[in-house]
Amino acid sequence: MLLHACCAPCSSAIVEWLLANGVRPTMFYFNPNIYPREEYDIRKNESKRHAESLGLNWVDGDYDHERWLQEVRGLEGEPECRRRCQQCFTYRLTVAAMQARELGLEWFTTTLASSRWKRIEQINAAGIAAETAVRALSTLDSQPSTLSFPRFWAQNWRKGGLYERRNQLLKEYDFYNQQYCGCEFSMRKQ
Repeated sequence: MLLHACCAPCSSAIVEWLLANGVRPTMFYFNPNIYPREEYDIRKNESKRHAESLGLNWVDGDYDHERWLQEVRGLEGEPECRRRCQQCFTYRLTVAAMQARELGLEWFTTTLASSRWKRIEQINAAGIAAETAVRALSTLDSQPSTLSFPRFWAQNWRKGGLYERRNQLLKEYDFYNQQYCGCEFSMRKQ
């Protein structure tokens, strides 16, 4: 399974739960929405530190903020949890699905579904759109592939005490805990 990781605090309880249930995820850090670059680097380093502390594979999805800005162009003035966020989630999860396919993983999911500030319906719709996009790309490949396309695992990671456990692990690991989603448009709303 590929776990798209938005940050270490949101990943912590999810990873703990996955490991306790026999799933060893590959963590994929792809968050080109984060601004400024210094904020991105802090979150990235925390995510990597977390994965390494557990001996998990961690993949850096690279930072291309300009490309992300192209993806959300025209939606800059949208309020939080509206069309800009939907486009952001869909873009990031599509890249995550492509990474899962490249790694030969059957499933992908995201830690975005752990935030009480995000709409689960938007995240699930983005995951399904990503799965569909990768499936469509798979049929267009000019070279036959033995790789199947990954499926999105829709999961509400807030339930079952995971949100509370996240807050405990945040303190135990002494994680940096950001105060906004990451993009400059959400930053303005602070």
